[in-house]
Amino acid sequence: MTKRALVAGGAGFIGSHLVEELIAHGYAVTVIDNFSTGRAENLSGLRPGSFELVRADIACFDDILPAMSGIDYVFHLAALADIVPSIERPLDYHRANVDGTIAVLEAARRSGVKKIVYAASSSCYGIPALFPTDEGASIRPQYPYALTKYLGEEYLLHWHKIYGIPAVSLRLFNVYGPRSRTSGAYGAVFGVFLAQKCAGKKFTVVGDGRQTRDFIFVKDVVRAFRMAAESGSSGEIFNVGSGRPQSVNRLVELLGGEKEYIPKRPGEPDITHADITKITKALEWKPETSFEDGVAVMLRHIDCWRQAPVWTPAMIARETQSWFKYLGR
Repeated sequence: MTKRALVAGGAGFIGSHLVEELIAHGYAVTVIDNFSTGRAENLSGLRPGSFELVRADIACFDDILPAMSGIDYVFHLAALADIVPSIERPLDYHRANVDGTIAVLEAARRSGVKKIVYAASSSCYGIPALFPTDEGASIRPQYPYALTKYLGEEYLLHWHKIYGIPAVSLRLFNVYGPRSRTSGAYGAVFGVFLAQKCAGKKFTVVGDGRQTRDFIFVKDVVRAFRMAAESGSSGEIFNVGSGRPQSVNRLVELLGGEKEYIPKRPGEPDITHADITKITKALEWKPETSFEDGVAVMLRHIDCWRQAPVWTPAMIARETQSWFKYLGR
């Protein structure tokens, strides 16, 4: 029989790639999205009628419950992201990332789904004490986004414990790839740099650029989601990263262009480095896309960032005032 999957946040960056992955593997897919950050064009490459779309806010339980009927697997990726907006609008983030998660969990429980796979965030580790960082590391969220994503994970595991719903949480590291956000708040380094490259501007490098990030290509990430759902694992947390951190300076080198430096920010780790031993052993998953190949893919899609905001040092300073004010104490 055809497996039926629901992707909450399926019109988003990672969610839309996951919808493609599932359809390619024979799933019947339902997408729930309120399009607050997701975009219809992210799904425009799919054949009409190849998935069902439900426009709904995940925090509205009565609106999402009917969509869960007959679903086998729920992939919960719907969330508000970014650091600064979470500092400035903590209630919005709690509603989307915590209340929304509870609504998804309860709708899934009442509908008898077979498994839930949750998109957690490695930001829960804050500034880790050890590298590579494994799943048993201390939880040290530095800002409301990180906290709300961790609380969502705690609810997931609690629903697994109390109600027996099979569940897996994937703590994502620095995911990049085509369709990553091109507008809105100041955010991920790839989007900032690609827009600057399109405009012929210098790359705004935070600190000295020697800080490293565990960049992981989106196609590898969505494969981990599918494999987690299809596996016998339950009640588990897995890191999803490359296990091979790259410096910001190396990214600039691959993108090609001049750089200028802006102040280092409080609450940001110098290193993110996923220990992926657990997921490699349990799911037999491993990243397949090298950083060099992934960056080359991004450069082939660079036209997507031609209309994106071009961040200057002055704009970034204004945008991150709350960051320094609240995280710098």
